[in-house]
Amino acid sequence: MRLRTSLNVKGLRDVRTRSGRVDRAHVPYMAYMKISCLEMEKARRSKERQSAQLRIANIDARVAELDAEKDALLIGLGERRDVGSPGLKLREKDEEQATEGQGDVGFKIRY
Repeated sequence: MRLRTSLNVKGLRDVRTRSGRVDRAHVPYMAYMKISCLEMEKARRSKERQSAQLRIANIDARVAELDAEKDALLIGLGERRDVGSPGLKLREKDEEQATEGQGDVGFKIRY
């Protein structure tokens, strides 16, 4: 009996098969599992989107409240007339005309 002296000799254990190389997309339970994961992510994203829209609506409402409060304070100081009253103060019209040619200069605070 002759012993193997070469290390390059292959036996039955070295024969390659295609058993472990099944395409996972064609296995039905794997496809259904992927679909369910996608649906769960879609549900989470939809809930996240609704939450973000609610936050945006709350922010818009607060900005409107701030504008109303600011207008009320300016009306109380005599800087601005009520929006419902006819016409603006002449001073406000003059300021608008004076700043038209100056570009973006910001705003002025009068004390």
